[in-house]
Amino acid sequence: MNVLRSAAACLLLGTAAPLAAEGLIDRLDEALTVSAFDGHARARLSGTLDLEGYYFPRTPPGLIHADDDGALLNPRLTLFLDAQLGPHVYAFAQARADRGFDPGDGDREIRLDEYAIRLTPWEDGRFNLQIGQFATVGGGWITRHLSWDNPFVSAPLPYEHVTAVRSRVPPYSARYFAPGTLWGKYDYLPVIWGPSYATGVSVAGRLGRFDYAAEVKNASLSSVPESWSITETGFEHPTVTGRIGFRPDPAWNLGLTASRGPYLMPEAAAALPAGRGLEDYQQITLGHDISFAWHHWQLWAEVFVSRFEVPQVGNADTLAGYFEAKYKFTPQLFGALRWNQQFFSKVPDGWGGEHAWGDSLWRLDAALGYRFTPHTQLKLQYSPERATGGGPGTSHNFAVQFTVRF
Repeated sequence: MNVLRSAAACLLLGTAAPLAAEGLIDRLDEALTVSAFDGHARARLSGTLDLEGYYFPRTPPGLIHADDDGALLNPRLTLFLDAQLGPHVYAFAQARADRGFDPGDGDREIRLDEYAIRLTPWEDGRFNLQIGQFATVGGGWITRHLSWDNPFVSAPLPYEHVTAVRSRVPPYSARYFAPGTLWGKYDYLPVIWGPSYATGVSVAGRLGRFDYAAEVKNASLSSVPESWSITETGFEHPTVTGRIGFRPDPAWNLGLTASRGPYLMPEAAAALPAGRGLEDYQQITLGHDISFAWHHWQLWAEVFVSRFEVPQVGNADTLAGYFEAKYKFTPQLFGALRWNQQFFSKVPDGWGGEHAWGDSLWRLDAALGYRFTPHTQLKLQYSPERATGGGPGTSHNFAVQFTVRF
């Protein structure tokens, strides 16, 4: 707890410096924007500097990689490059310097998480073609997953709670496929791994009140970050994902998502039953998302039903979702609440019976945020969580995040 208290104190004391440096950030924005050919070609470099602190009395929640019963300080620098060439060509890239894609205590690294080019033949947005490595078109949380846009420090439960499904080593038999302590979180999969920056091609557009998007990627929605790059995973076993949205009026946005594709990594092929390949074990996901905005309120909800076809076991189904509400008390101060829940079906236990392949659980996220300036933001979060199938009781996790945007 001392580490988190120290981090929070540093963040609170450090807010005076960003206030004094506001003019410097504005001048930096101007310096990082260039244009040529009478404005027909433009490029802008921007970014965020995040300093996060976590305290977890028990096992680290979600996709946090750290020692049990402790705290974690997680700095991250994210750079965005946006380039526009005329009205029809747009390119973007995202690079990060941190200690892993997800919060962790690993070695420092620099990665290129996103890069893509988008072609827009018509200026009314009816059709866009995009090629590269980029966030999935499925789900509703993806459009606000970056630290400045997310009212919470963490992601919703479907995007970060790891299950008993493994991507590299399939179970030897149904007896080895059971809930419990999961060692090495990168060996296990959630329903969707964060924004899922896999590589591929997508089409998207808007026709009246309808939005549409579809993509073909080299990895499933649940795939681990190491598999997203085209140099790590080819297109031998693609995943297809699509979303249809409907906007009855400016306040509402309704969406349906569907996805299907193999979730096992290539190194798992040698351990599969004879005559079976990676394409025989699919992740099939259906989702529904809703958002609503009215005056000071913003509401979001999503629910996913996902099926993993597990070797030696059969179909392992899970239902995961959340409801989220954000309220702006003032132009600078906001609060947010999010209820998360996940359930698991029963699968054969290898002894002639059945058991649930995961402990059903709930989590409540409560956050308070304050934007000191258009470039600086502080968020505090408290998250009680409990597995309803048993376990040591309710865990209480805390997080703080300070962001400087430039």
